[in-house]
Amino acid sequence: MSVISVNCNLKGMPLPNARTAAEEDLLIQRAIRLSRFARWLLEAEPGLLPAASVRAPFSADEMRARLAATEAGDETSLSHALRDLRKRVMLRVIARDLCGLATLEEVVATVSALADIAISAAVAHLERQLAVEYGEPIGKDSSRAQKLHVVGMGKLGGAELNVSSDIDLVFVYPEDGETRAARALSNHEFFIRFARRLIALLNEITADGYVFRVDMRLRPLGADGPLACSFGMLENYFVTQGREWERYAWSKARVVCGDRAQELTELVRPFVFRRHLDYSAFESLRELHREVRREVERREIHDNIKLGPGGIREIEFIVQLFQLIRGGRDAALREPGTLAVLPLLAERNLLPQAAVQELTAAYTFLRNLEHRLQYLDDRQTHALPENAEDQALIATAAGCADYAALRAQLDGHRGNVTRHFDGIFAASQDDAHPLAGLWRAGDAEKNLDTLRELGYRAPRETLARIAALRDSSRVRLMPQASHARMEQLVPLVIEIAARQGNPDATLDRMLILLESISRRESYLALLLQYPQTIERGARLANASPWAADYLARHPILLDELLDTTTLFAAPDWPQLRSLARRRLDEAAGDDERQMDELGHFKHAQTMHLLAQDLAGELPLEKLSDHLSELADLILAEVLRLTWQGLRSRHCEEPRFAIVAYGKLGGKELGYASDLDLIFLYEDAAPGAAENYARLAQRLNSWLGSLTPSGVLYETDLRLRPDGAGGLLVSSLEAFGEYQRQHAWVWEHQGLPRARAGGGGRENGPRVGATPRGSKRRFPNWVGHEFKESESSKSTDVTRKH
Repeated sequence: MSVISVNCNLKGMPLPNARTAAEEDLLIQRAIRLSRFARWLLEAEPGLLPAASVRAPFSADEMRARLAATEAGDETSLSHALRDLRKRVMLRVIARDLCGLATLEEVVATVSALADIAISAAVAHLERQLAVEYGEPIGKDSSRAQKLHVVGMGKLGGAELNVSSDIDLVFVYPEDGETRAARALSNHEFFIRFARRLIALLNEITADGYVFRVDMRLRPLGADGPLACSFGMLENYFVTQGREWERYAWSKARVVCGDRAQELTELVRPFVFRRHLDYSAFESLRELHREVRREVERREIHDNIKLGPGGIREIEFIVQLFQLIRGGRDAALREPGTLAVLPLLAERNLLPQAAVQELTAAYTFLRNLEHRLQYLDDRQTHALPENAEDQALIATAAGCADYAALRAQLDGHRGNVTRHFDGIFAASQDDAHPLAGLWRAGDAEKNLDTLRELGYRAPRETLARIAALRDSSRVRLMPQASHARMEQLVPLVIEIAARQGNPDATLDRMLILLESISRRESYLALLLQYPQTIERGARLANASPWAADYLARHPILLDELLDTTTLFAAPDWPQLRSLARRRLDEAAGDDERQMDELGHFKHAQTMHLLAQDLAGELPLEKLSDHLSELADLILAEVLRLTWQGLRSRHCEEPRFAIVAYGKLGGKELGYASDLDLIFLYEDAAPGAAENYARLAQRLNSWLGSLTPSGVLYETDLRLRPDGAGGLLVSSLEAFGEYQRQHAWVWEHQGLPRARAGGGGRENGPRVGATPRGSKRRFPNWVGHEFKESESSKSTDVTRKH
């Protein structure tokens, strides 16, 4: 960072908050000196910026109050009011920003609020006006009144507009139908007319200027598409014609106004954010960036701080790459604001903390510089000035000693951005791998010799296995792009497998993995983008056939192999419990998705433990403890969610316990162990027995249901009173009576290792878990005290599979 530590401060001269009229006047004079646009406005209308107003930001409430106080009976008067408001807002923003009183966050939030309020006011006015002229639009299916929904895209969607920004809009309405009038219009025609008048109200240049320039090119079909479309048309467009770059554009979409905003947001989400980890986004964003670079070269605009190397767009690309890859599984990453997402990338170990700090500093610097360029003449420009006078003005506005100092700081930040961008988006190697001939059907004897030289002990069988994958129906039916990736991947896998202790078996297991993901383009892209994942996968495959099979059955776990820091970190169960709960709560209302989230969470933590186990970093007893803790965590969450899902529950927290027997009870769980469970309750409330019976059925169903991530746990409930023929859940009193009068000796023998598993520790019956090694007493019908068995810890490594 020392290269950019020069005498520059983009927040200008740091000035104290002005307290006197003279000090406030000095602030305005500085703004006039550094912004020709501010000077022109104040020369024409001196009253637009009262000196005292620079003390505070221009709030959204103040904007609404000013509009409400204006007589706006027709479009002409509303047009004047909106343009007057823009001038007042922009003048205060300029004065506060250039005098060091406003942060970047304040500037972009204020301009974005102005856009939201202007759009909403214009829509509300036109809605009333058009209903009088053409009648109210009514939905054909719902018979409900239809509202125009304005979707803000780009920087408006992210609430990070610059001070002279265009606004990218898309107009959508829920349903087709007709207006309720003597001469009815179709809803489509009604909203097209609505859109034209709204654009004119915002975009048209009058004697008062304009409000915002409006860009409609991001709508479906671009400039050739209709100005407004229905929800149904938009959804169909996404499914049939939506292109990869449009996913990038819609990742920042935000509904500015409309009564069915949540429905529209849910409609867009599957198009932008895939449910799986979408590493194919690398190539699509890489290609989009190539187009930007080609345009920069063609127009010779290398000094453009938005599009040029190390500019604003490259930071946005980095952020949106991780959003597109992971936003389907991590709702927090769907946040459209760049500065809001950057710290999340460090929190989730997607980027190093130092990289995030440098990118944040660069983004802040570049956006502040962008504003100073635009303050000069209210032009949407990102080009550095060429004349000495403007260079001096920009340097002063940036708080730099001279323009050379400004350029030094700018070059330092751009260099940091370029370094991080190139490190993330580095293209995979396109040159043919030296072992490419092993994948192509060629000289068999030569290929056998190559395999022998690599150290393969059964080259003929290995070559046949490679050919079997190449000629399999799964591979032959792959798209061309996936074929190209497979042709790059297989030689790389052969090379890496050859370095393992048992190359033939390792390669065979890795080829099974490749076959399992052959139709999942995103996983092929992941392996090519991060070849270290192949290396780590090969080590697992070499060490354990069970580990290789586990990875092939759950290829989403390839993502867990990316970062060895987290892969080999000791589990922090309180933190993991919070993570699991956050992800489950984000999926509230969708049982299938919650089950899938739990399954993925279990597999991810199991993969971490497996990697540490095979690396010799986990003693057997510690491994069993962790696997048991993982099962307890999942049982607790399943109990919480299934109780919340019961419509007839009679209390907020259930007085219900999941009692673990066997391996889970003794905390000696293995990777593939099932769970021996019984369910007990202690609750005399009317209807409690029926509710807890439903809860037990639902809970067991969640544990055993097959979802895209597999089954959570196989359960064995035969240890309950009367075995498979008994009730699924028992009251504590009935369980005690059974133990005193009917239980077999072997059932008593199981009790010393029984403990409360995932639930019932606070509110369940008196069978809660206690710390290991301490005495605990079951209810007195058991008749004796005991310690949780330490000696029962098995040392049989075969149970680890």
